[in-house]
Amino acid sequence: MTQTKIAVIGGSGIYDIDGLEGAEWVSVDSPWGTPSDQILTGSLNGVDMAFLPRHGRGHVHSPTTVPYRANIDALKRLGVTDVISVSACGSFREEMAPGDFVVVDQFIDRTFAREKSFFGTGCVAHVSVAHPTCPRLSEACITAARGVGINVHTSGTYLAMEGPQFSTLAESKMYRDSWGADVIGMTNMPEAKLAREAELCYASVAMITDYDSWHPDHGEVDVTKIIETLMGNAGKARAMVAELPALLGVERAPCPHGCDRALEFAIMTAPEKRDPAVLAKLDAVAGRML
Repeated sequence: MTQTKIAVIGGSGIYDIDGLEGAEWVSVDSPWGTPSDQILTGSLNGVDMAFLPRHGRGHVHSPTTVPYRANIDALKRLGVTDVISVSACGSFREEMAPGDFVVVDQFIDRTFAREKSFFGTGCVAHVSVAHPTCPRLSEACITAARGVGINVHTSGTYLAMEGPQFSTLAESKMYRDSWGADVIGMTNMPEAKLAREAELCYASVAMITDYDSWHPDHGEVDVTKIIETLMGNAGKARAMVAELPALLGVERAPCPHGCDRALEFAIMTAPEKRDPAVLAKLDAVAGRML
């Protein structure tokens, strides 16, 4: 058994966690660059917690410039075991209405201007992301959301676009009708892939703010309405997070789905061919295997 440490990566509108005991903003050095911000640490109902504002306090990073590798590496260095992404998203489904939450279980990655792996020349690895989120952690998020009265959908496919612009009408219709996506956002990729490489359990909670541009009765995305819905969702998200420590517990068994053992058969480069400089950067992410 290990000690549970829950990290929440907060998207637009989520910049802290309510009720943390011993709350302290700490700086974490990472060989992958500077994280989005300091990380808020403390405990909630006896369980260690960490909070990282994905865009930085004051929203200084665009979806493309978020330092995803530094963020995940920093959380790993802090001893985090479980990562929960909370982010604002558009909806492609009538029943997934603004104000609802969707616990995502699949992704379509359409980003193209981001570093997507900790591994590469000098140490090559291939992890499976066939099932990119952790069912155990996702179920805890579903239970927590229901416990505070949130209308939550238990599965969905997240289309990750590069941004920062919203979709054209043609793109929105294609993602919805041809590709079968349920929600659209700009930040869960490569975050989910990197969490898997770092052997961290990862769950994604999409907070619906709008219907993107496909909906005939809603027209194009209205940023003013998005902000209004986003602020309401932020309060719901903080209430959901407050339920998680009791559900996940202080002590943590190995993940039944193998998220915390994702690298066991992933590293391909022969030991004698591995670049020491690359290995030094991987000390937190892959130290268990290297």
